[in-house]
Amino acid sequence: MRLGVLAVGLSVLVLGLAATATGGPSAPAAIPGCAKANLDLVEDGQLSLATDNPAFDPWWSGGSKSKAWEINDPSTGKGYESAVAYGIARRLGFTKAQVEWQAVPFQKSFAPGKKSFDFYIAQVSNKPERRKAVTFSASYYVVNQAVAALKSNPISKVRSLGGLKRYRLGAALGTTSYDYIVRYIRPDQAPRVYDTVNDVVTALKAKQIDGMVHDFPSMGYVTNVQIPGSTVVGRLPTQGPKENFGVVFQKGNPLVRCVDKAINAMRADGTLKRLEVRWLGQKGAPILK
Repeated sequence: MRLGVLAVGLSVLVLGLAATATGGPSAPAAIPGCAKANLDLVEDGQLSLATDNPAFDPWWSGGSKSKAWEINDPSTGKGYESAVAYGIARRLGFTKAQVEWQAVPFQKSFAPGKKSFDFYIAQVSNKPERRKAVTFSASYYVVNQAVAALKSNPISKVRSLGGLKRYRLGAALGTTSYDYIVRYIRPDQAPRVYDTVNDVVTALKAKQIDGMVHDFPSMGYVTNVQIPGSTVVGRLPTQGPKENFGVVFQKGNPLVRCVDKAINAMRADGTLKRLEVRWLGQKGAPILK
């Protein structure tokens, strides 16, 4: 009798360990003070999330079967930011079915005013001027900017930050990419500014600019998929404070406290690093000194 009980106990233990090792049924411990029933949410019992549309690789992946999402549907759970979002949701007690997504343009995510989402995630840098209008979570990624260009353009051979000065560069409006150009590269020609990253990609294809500046992990998709015959010229060195991506909330939303705990737990247990290696791991682009 005792041997039978012991055998059953060992079987349960082995199954539990196997589930943990494979990312199976076992769930992370509940976050103290963050019971789902007590969270301040847009819709009770539902986590209402938002991101930009199109949602680009490698931040979002898995494609889209809906006309509502142009490239990737954020609900796939694939791609770095989708995986981070669902990791946060899981730690707050939400199942995948209890997470709903909406498309919100990047610039509107950090504009003043009431939000239709609980939080927004789409490579939004935690800039001081943005913090006047919205609240940011703890960082879930530290980013470097990079330059991409057509291989046929002489800028593709540049190997120093100073070497970029003579070229016309472009970036999306209101981004840290544009800030980097004007603050640290200071090109001889005024940079061109576009409404969206898609518009910058189109400008580079059309040879309206010599190089586009954007975050480094996104450049793999730009050069491998969006612009045939292009290359990553190099990563740009960090200048001033490190650039951090954070989750965006309506100003003063108390939900940030629990999301911060979830993000910090994901960093402490190695989840963020594993997701970064899986979805964002890139090599080969030099740092322009």
